[in-house]
Amino acid sequence: MAAAVVTRRPVIGVTTSLGGGRYMWWFYWLALRLAGARPVRLVAPRRPYDLSGFDGFIIGGGDDIAPDLYLADTPVDARIDPARDQMELAVLAHACPRDIPVLGICRGAQMINVHLGGSLHQDVRAVFTGVPKMWTPLPRKTVSFTPGSRLGEIHERERLRVNSLHNQAIDRLGDGLAIVARDEFGVPQAVECPAARFLAGVQWHPEFLIYRRVHRRLFQAFLAAVRARMEDEARRATREG
Repeated sequence: MAAAVVTRRPVIGVTTSLGGGRYMWWFYWLALRLAGARPVRLVAPRRPYDLSGFDGFIIGGGDDIAPDLYLADTPVDARIDPARDQMELAVLAHACPRDIPVLGICRGAQMINVHLGGSLHQDVRAVFTGVPKMWTPLPRKTVSFTPGSRLGEIHERERLRVNSLHNQAIDRLGDGLAIVARDEFGVPQAVECPAARFLAGVQWHPEFLIYRRVHRRLFQAFLAAVRARMEDEARRATREG
């Protein structure tokens, strides 16, 4: 059977916070437009029935995930956004069973892990020895990929300079996920699901680094998976039609 040809731009839902997420949104928008997609900003509350028109999702960065989603209690000083938590859990509940490609960025990587039954460290410096206080959108940290990992192959290198804008990190790993990158202090920096078409999360913010070709590769690979699924769906519709 001839390959299905899909000419429209993929529609990508991007979850962000209502206020502070606005500046991140414009970086996501640019990264996705450069990769040939049509990004749509998703801000809580967002209902599950609104999700059927999307070809892929980015779970973006932002405030901490409410710890009561994976712990018994939420610390009183936690900066959280429960409405966004529920929106993103709904997005993942919609996307994962349908094998819709999902890319998690920073908080988004953590949310993928929580959705799949994992947990988080509340403060990386309380768990990992020697982690410096680093909060920068510039590439000031080095991560090392697991040999043979998909994310390592996407970036075409064993080590990568990235930025750092997080205090939390993945602790107990969610079902089906593998940690495929760590920084020099052992902190998990990337996860992926080998069984999925594309379900991966990075702890850094590649949208702030798209001036470097290596960081554009992640968005390009994500969109390649999105387009492949669109073509599969078009072939299935043709057979059933």
